[in-house]
Amino acid sequence: MKNNKKQGVLLVNLGTPDEPTAPAVKRFLAQFLQDKRVVDANRLIWCPVLYGVILPIRSSKVAKLYKTVWTDEGSPLLVYSKKQAEKLRQLLPMPVEIGMTYGNPSLLSGVEALQAQGVEEIIVLPLYPQYSGTTTAAVSDGLTKAFKSLPVIPAIRFIRDYYSHPMYIKALADSVKRHWEKKGKSDYLLCSYHGIPKRYADNGDIYPLHCEQTTELLRQELGLDQNQIGMTYQSRFGREEWLQPYTDKTLETMPSKGIKSLDIMAPAFSVDCLETLEEVSEECKEIFLEAGGESFSYIPCLNDDEQHISLFAELVNQTK
Repeated sequence: MKNNKKQGVLLVNLGTPDEPTAPAVKRFLAQFLQDKRVVDANRLIWCPVLYGVILPIRSSKVAKLYKTVWTDEGSPLLVYSKKQAEKLRQLLPMPVEIGMTYGNPSLLSGVEALQAQGVEEIIVLPLYPQYSGTTTAAVSDGLTKAFKSLPVIPAIRFIRDYYSHPMYIKALADSVKRHWEKKGKSDYLLCSYHGIPKRYADNGDIYPLHCEQTTELLRQELGLDQNQIGMTYQSRFGREEWLQPYTDKTLETMPSKGIKSLDIMAPAFSVDCLETLEEVSEECKEIFLEAGGESFSYIPCLNDDEQHISLFAELVNQTK
């Protein structure tokens, strides 16, 4: 049966503070860390810790880090997201808007912008290649919450993941090849994924399986041996065990194992942001070189690369 509803696309990413200041970061982190998908601790215990300890201490520290990656146009995550939407509009015969799970522009504002253009059915594309309850499911929750304030809710088509899509794997591989052509090939290629608590995976989150599949498909596409590529998890928070191996701990041991030059990339991130530009590109570099490494090279995210946008268009066309 032909679908006669006017369709539109909502590109969704995690979000960013409005500015690199402690108050703005505090607002953003409060919304982010209150989400039960992100931190599933008992609210009676977690909220006093969050507001009494974590936010007062971390907000100013994180704000200083954001200042190191902030551009004249604003937050890298938002700047690249806008560019992605702009380029996707050129490939699709339908409206395209962006919305963030946390911060601005909100999911509600994205939905309202599409409805203002006559859209009745929204194809939601969370920009997380690998599914996780902490990210992709949080988008679904956020949309459900946003719909509560709408007189008419749109029909929804939800793209859950694309971790193994051939166009995604090829785009990653081609970005690596271009990097090698420009800067030379290192001893090892490390794929660093954002971590989640191990308990989440033990309880059924399929995220690590998706990360492993992406890495293996990338290895095959690049024609690398098992000892030339690997994967780790970064950005752990708190005291409980997270998915391993940890990126920082792995970097500390690599030089002693004969890996003196390293290429590193972050396949779970669709755009460069604080975690890639500061944590991976800068902190990880410092760890590796201090451990005896000689050459460290960060391979940027796909951002608004033409192949990346073509992948988005293909995902939408397969869904509509």
